[in-house]
Amino acid sequence: MKQHEDEDGGGFDVDDWGRLQPFAGRVATLEDVQARRAVFALGETGDPRPLDMELPQPVIWWEEDGEQAAVAVQAEAHVGPDGETMEVLGLILPDGEGAVALLEDVDLVDDTDPTWRDLVTRAVDGADDA
Repeated sequence: MKQHEDEDGGGFDVDDWGRLQPFAGRVATLEDVQARRAVFALGETGDPRPLDMELPQPVIWWEEDGEQAAVAVQAEAHVGPDGETMEVLGLILPDGEGAVALLEDVDLVDDTDPTWRDLVTRAVDGADDA
């Protein structure tokens, strides 16, 4: 995939994360994901609705490999087949990759949070080494 010269791959660092475009105000469709306006679109759920949350939002995502810095750009609530409401976030990682996480698996932080800043810096520096 060839990128335009003015594109940076969609990643971020500790100083420019605020430029990430949020997807808010409605529930994402598959077309939104294909057009890269949204990170995810969930089907087969009930009562989908956007979460009232300020976006973009720095987060620390607690995943299998440990903690990872990210920025939430999408937030939706969906009722799963078990009747439980899932609060789902669309995340952008420092390298520009998208990820999906449950709200309960992240800590909402401020961009001055030293752990978040360190995780972003390490991810960006590691990407430069690759």
